[in-house]
Amino acid sequence: MKKRYILINVLCFFSMYATAQDIKQKEVTRIISTLAADDMQGRKTFTPGAEKAATFIEQEFAKAKLQPFPGNKGFRQVFFHYEVKPGMQQLWLNGHTQAAGDRVLVLGAASHLEWNQDSPLESIRVKSGDNFYEQLEKLLRGAKRNTIVWVDSAHSKEFTSYNHGIQETGRHLTDSGKTVVMILKTAADSAIQTWAIKADQQVTPLALFNIVGMIRGTTRPEEYVIFSAHYDHLGIQVPEAGDSIANGADDDASGVTAVISMANHYKKQPAPARTILFIAFTGEEIGEYGSHYYAAHGDPAPEKIIAMFNIDMLGKVSKFGKNSIFITGYERSDFGDILNRNVKKTPFHVYPDPYPDQHLFYRADNAALAKLGVPAHTISTARIDTDTLYHNVRDEVRTLDLANLTNVIKGIITSARSIINGTDTPKRVDKKKV
Repeated sequence: MKKRYILINVLCFFSMYATAQDIKQKEVTRIISTLAADDMQGRKTFTPGAEKAATFIEQEFAKAKLQPFPGNKGFRQVFFHYEVKPGMQQLWLNGHTQAAGDRVLVLGAASHLEWNQDSPLESIRVKSGDNFYEQLEKLLRGAKRNTIVWVDSAHSKEFTSYNHGIQETGRHLTDSGKTVVMILKTAADSAIQTWAIKADQQVTPLALFNIVGMIRGTTRPEEYVIFSAHYDHLGIQVPEAGDSIANGADDDASGVTAVISMANHYKKQPAPARTILFIAFTGEEIGEYGSHYYAAHGDPAPEKIIAMFNIDMLGKVSKFGKNSIFITGYERSDFGDILNRNVKKTPFHVYPDPYPDQHLFYRADNAALAKLGVPAHTISTARIDTDTLYHNVRDEVRTLDLANLTNVIKGIITSARSIINGTDTPKRVDKKKV
């Protein structure tokens, strides 16, 4: 009886990987070792290391014979962020000149502006009981028009702290074509009848790029499944034991390795029912720049995206043991249930996020699309509560379990089977609750 039980397990193991035998540890090792090599210099956004990583991913997509997304000349989805350093600022309230330096905050890539109460603007107030940083985030992500924001004096401490950081270091931001100007009111301000502001800024455009490859679906080509990971990391850091390069092997060369491996796998199979997009996002470590841009400007429209497998940190064995992953936001759709059904008779296991207090669902590139209702979840094996190498210069390939990484990639392919072939469609995420 015991021998029969062992035989069944062995058969299940091989059945699980029957469609993914082309995922080889040697190839996984080659890809991750290239991405996490010292000559990538930590792949920090806006550096030559990030450019080198992007070029490597493009080459891998080309070798896999992926197609660029229609309308793109190549695999790069190019967009711009702007390095903005404040210059001259002048403020008048009720005809009186004010000290503008501590009271005016310009959020936008306009090099010069002159506004007053007659300008065609949206006007918003951040009241004393509002969360200042929450309101700021909404304004940075969602301004549809040029906007003047009057900030209650109760937020003086937060406003001043944030503004001083901008004045000293500048900031990077996406140019939405809209500018937001925040003005801090003081307790002494009487009712403001007239106002005017002039401001200059030094604006430097900086190119960024997501890398996007595609396999066109057959029977449901206008329905899309995304496999994604971020290719940026932290770059050069303060030296530890003579090492200053944050190689980012687990975070997230492991995820990009999975995406490239999956691209190679699926291209060798019969064409899928649904179109598959393979995306390497930029700028995750500095604010999820790439995924936010994709969500706001990407094609296809979010309602056409059936599921997103965002992959972040697969290099370590999860707390549940080998051949296992966890999914962030498991309870927000039936995405995880579908994956579990597909691996039910295998030794591979899918679990809910064991670290809810870490808010991982909101801390990765799935979040931007989940906010639009897409069943977008991050898949990981990270030991985020105990991993001393997280965001550390010692996050190198030699610290990873590459055999387990290889098997986990195979397991994810098995878990995605019914979504790729059109049998299952995950329920949408309630975007009002994200």
